Order: sequence, then C-alpha cells, then structure tokens
Amino acid sequence: MSWNVFKFCTALRALGFIMILLVLGIVGLSYYALVVVNYGPALFRGGLNSLTALLVLLLFHSLLAMLLWSYFSVVLTNPGFVPPYWRPESDEEKGDADPLMASEYKGPGSGPEQGTVPSDSANQKIRFCRKCNQFKPPRCHHCSVCGRCVLKMDHHCVWVVNCVGAKNYKYFLLFLFYTFLETTLVTLSLLPYFLAFFSDGDITGTPGSLAAIFITFILNLTFALSVMGFLILHISLVAANTTTIEAYEKKTTPKWHYDLGRRKNFEQVFGMDKKYWFIPAYSQDDLKRMPNLQGLEYPMRSDLNLLQEL
Repeated sequence: MSWNVFKFCTALRALGFIMILLVLGIVGLSYYALVVVNYGPALFRGGLNSLTALLVLLLFHSLLAMLLWSYFSVVLTNPGFVPPYWRPESDEEKGDADPLMASEYKGPGSGPEQGTVPSDSANQKIRFCRKCNQFKPPRCHHCSVCGRCVLKMDHHCVWVVNCVGAKNYKYFLLFLFYTFLETTLVTLSLLPYFLAFFSDGDITGTPGSLAAIFITFILNLTFALSVMGFLILHISLVAANTTTIEAYEKKTTPKWHYDLGRRKNFEQVFGMDKKYWFIPAYSQDDLKRMPNLQGLEYPMRSDLNLLQEL
C-alpha cells in the first residue's frame, strides 16, 4: 500500500497558530535587537548617531506596519472559493462557441470513464471536481490541504496558514515585498554590530542582548536571501499572467491564453488604480470594473481566440 502524501498535507492545518506565532516571534526578536537594544538608545546620543537612528527607526516601523498589514491580509482573506451551485454560463448566455458537450461532462454522478476533465488550465472546456462535487471555473484547482477548490490557486502556504488564490495573491506578493525590504534593512542595520563579534575590541551589552543581535542578524539575512528568490519567481509569474501551478501545467501549452502583455498582466493582480498598488487593498472602482479580481472570469488573448475559431 503506497503512502498518500496528501493525507500528510492535511496535518498542516494543525500548524496554523504555531506558524503565526513563529512569524510574530521573529518580528518581536528583530524589534528587540534593532529598536530596544541598539537604535532606540542611539536616539539620545546626539549628533550624527541620533539622525541615523531616527532614519532607521522611521523606515523600520513603516516597513513593519506594511509587512504586518500584508501578512494578516493574506492570513484572514478568503483566497477565493467556488460559490455554491456555481455553473458555467451556457452558450446562449455568454455568446461563445464552446458548447457543453455530453462527451465532456455527464453530471455530478458521472464516473471517470463517463466524462473527461481537461487538465489544461487554458482549455475552456467545462471542468468538474469530483472531490468537491461541483463545476470548476477557469484557472481553479483543488487544494488537498484546504479540502476545497480555490479560484486561481497558486499554492498553499504554511507561513500564512492559507491558500494563495485569486483574492489574496496581491496581498501575498506585498507580504514578500515588504518582508524582503524589512529583513534587508535589519540585516544592514545590524551588520556593524555583527562584525564587532569578530573584532578584537570589547563588545558592550548583556549576554542576552548580544545573543539577540547575533541570532537576529542570521535570521534576517537568511530570510532576505530566500524571500528574494521567491519574489523574483513570482514577479516572473505576474509578468506572464500565470500561477505556480499553471507554470507547470502550461509546459505542454505552446500559447498561453491569459498573457495580455506585461502591463495588463500586472493590472490583473494589482488593479488599475495606482494609489492601491502598494497596499493590501483594492479600490471599489477596480472591484467593479475588473471581474477577474473575483476569480471567476478572466480576459483572454483575442488573437488566440481567433485562431481557435479558425
């Protein structure tokens, strides 16, 4: 009997509060090492030290506020689940030449041998999830950890204890962005204190504060480098208007239907209102004029649609 890895994945739900506490613990340790031990007291030393400390503290608290706002937005926001009783529009309703053929779907009770379920996300044929017993909108995938279908699912992230999907993908990207900036700032700010450990001079401070500085520097340097890799990966995915899952699936797809150009691809995730690009929220105008933000409808390249019709 083979071991089912997805049964193990369901155990990740139990890590929920532990991962949140771990993130807050790292933030708290960084705050103690940077603010309480070093740059807070430096504010009262006068001269250039005070000015440098003021700038570091202002930037640190600003980035920390945006990091926590983005983080809890990802944690608490529904990634986008399929609405109950959702059904794809019929040909007459949507005006497309994509009929729901009996050979493609034969109802919720159909077995695998009775109907086909296309695996290509760019394929506009009707898809059906037999685990959830419901239709699957375009770009929707089933999450084995959440046990539900997620709209435009990217992946299930243990750090945010949630799926990353259509409705919180922007918040996840901002969380990566501000985490990278924050950890980079902490690393650079603590670098002189870290190098002092390897010098011949005396180091002032209690054993606890010195240990906090050393551990904080190592943790933030590690996170800065790792998050930078994830950030570069997801920037490339946004530029191509794809997800982590779709990037794997479309290896067999020569043309990607949802690639609208870099500017429009970016707006598909961040919205069209520039004032909201760097905060974990959308304007009401964007929510009204961009159906893709709800995760059920996505514009496709007109040139590929024309080739399909021909």
